Amino acid sequence: MVGGVRSPLTGYPGDGLNPGRLANILKEADAGDPIRYLELAETIEERDPHYIGVLGTRRRSVAQLDISVEPGDDTPLAKEIAERVRTWLQRDELTDELFDILDALGKGYSFTKIIWDTSAGQYEPATLEWCDPRWFRFDRKDLKTPRMRHPETGQEEILPPFQYIYAPMKAKSGLPLRSGLARVALWAWLFKAYTQRDWAIFTQTYGQPLRIGKYGPGTSEDDQKKLFHAVANIAGDCAAIIPESMMIDFVEAKSLGASTDHYERRCDWLDKQTSKLVLGQTATTDAETGGLGSGKEHRQGQGGIERADAKQLAAIISRDLIRPWIQLEYGPDAPAPRLKIGRPEEEDLAAFSSALAPLLAQGLRVKPSEVLAKFGLSEPAAGEAVIGGKPENSASTAPQRASATGETGSAAPQSEFKGCFKQHLDGSGVTIATQAEEAPQGRSQPVSPEASLAARLETEGRVGMGAMLGQVEAMLAAASSFEEFREMLLASSDTLDAKKLQGVIAEAVLAGAVGGRAVVEEEANE
Repeated sequence: MVGGVRSPLTGYPGDGLNPGRLANILKEADAGDPIRYLELAETIEERDPHYIGVLGTRRRSVAQLDISVEPGDDTPLAKEIAERVRTWLQRDELTDELFDILDALGKGYSFTKIIWDTSAGQYEPATLEWCDPRWFRFDRKDLKTPRMRHPETGQEEILPPFQYIYAPMKAKSGLPLRSGLARVALWAWLFKAYTQRDWAIFTQTYGQPLRIGKYGPGTSEDDQKKLFHAVANIAGDCAAIIPESMMIDFVEAKSLGASTDHYERRCDWLDKQTSKLVLGQTATTDAETGGLGSGKEHRQGQGGIERADAKQLAAIISRDLIRPWIQLEYGPDAPAPRLKIGRPEEEDLAAFSSALAPLLAQGLRVKPSEVLAKFGLSEPAAGEAVIGGKPENSASTAPQRASATGETGSAAPQSEFKGCFKQHLDGSGVTIATQAEEAPQGRSQPVSPEASLAARLETEGRVGMGAMLGQVEAMLAAASSFEEFREMLLASSDTLDAKKLQGVIAEAVLAGAVGGRAVVEEEANE
């Protein structure tokens, strides 16, 4: 039935649209008659490439997100229900169905019909069909409660239970009829249409050279008509014949590019406003350099919009599809699962490692399984080949090292690259830790002031160096490659505890200066 209430034919209120007509169309929608507004919202999706591009990007980015299902509780029934829903959500058609539900982003709301499969006495959604929003209205008392128009009489009726998904997705707070992105995008599209029309007229008038036909005195009226006909049609035909006594000149417009630049700039500016409206940023749609804000910050803003859309969509699907399905299939008290739509949260593992290393150096104890889970690694089973770890017989061959407190002990187990790094430290000529040599028993050896000072500085320096190396070793233990260790070391270069070592070095420099001066003065007095 083409001419009924639910006719697939649509009007085209965008033809000859002007600001006055657009304002009246929006007022009609505010009063509860949204047909022309809905038709106009669809028109700009068909006629504005930029709007359909950014709106389609927003809808597809959400429609393709992963959906996770959590059981309603810990009972076996809840787990069985969650697994069944999880299996159903793996349907290939789901992406297109979610895309149709997200038609609500542009118009402010959408309706989707649930086609139930009851062939074997069970209830299960077979398909989700997009419905033309012109088939629906809102209760005139509050303009919020959805109503369905009867397909024959057109009377407004209550929505049948368990048959429709009603998805209101608001760009701003207020009534659904006034909350769609299209209400704002319509104005930008209208103003851009005016600019494009003026640009086309200007280009048609001045983009081609002016054609001037000249004829001499005494030319007959018939020849004049021939000349005018030739001049008028030469642009399309690119050829003409005229008497030898006549001529045609072509006068080209100068500086045409500079004259049309403002049309292009205005169209681009309006497109940018539409990008901000739909995506919250312009970095992913308009390539510019030197603008405010980095591309990463712009994408973070778009990511926030995506997460908000995903949470709204998950709540709508749970309310109008999953819960009714579980109630019909398992009863009203069955535990309905929880849906989550979104990307997995990304974590800066380098920052995590840099923050963890100083804490480990201060004695923090962490479960290896938790650290492995952060990096997506699993604990190797017994007998499996592994990379890194404690080499065999390391307990008996490990060199003695100073800890963060200056005490000696066996080195912690490290991977091969960490061992190479430590060997480099050991071979650099720096004494990390030494055992004090004991004098032979029964023999007293005098200790000079210089030796006493050197011994004290060595002891204090060992403690200071141990504090620094404790932090470095903690970062080394957390890193899985030389590159990651380098990044961690650079990131924490300002936080390494070098105060004790700096104090010892300062005292050594001061002692050297004072001792040198004393030697010079002593030699001068001799």
